[in-house]
Amino acid sequence: MIRSSIIITAVTIAIMSIAASAQATEGKAIYDKTCATCHNTGLAGAPKLGDKAAWKDRIQQGNDALYQSAINGKGVMPPKGGNASLGEGDIKAAVDYMVSQGQ
Repeated sequence: MIRSSIIITAVTIAIMSIAASAQATEGKAIYDKTCATCHNTGLAGAPKLGDKAAWKDRIQQGNDALYQSAINGKGVMPPKGGNASLGEGDIKAAVDYMVSQGQ
């Protein structure tokens, strides 16, 4: 019984790790296609990817606030970064990728 629980736990952890890795890969791909134009250069005041100082206060607001800004638009950033075909999960994956680079 204990052995079965250990195996199930190990498999669950492995699956979660694979899913997290896939989401990170997906988030980067969405970022590269939709977000990079502004966030690589700081265009129109967009915080640059990997700029820890620029992201610090934003990250402290929490992911939900960042998701809402990305989904609804903020300042000159249009909703969904101008890519209306993106779903909410896509936006969240891209935001999660950007946050991971800004920590």
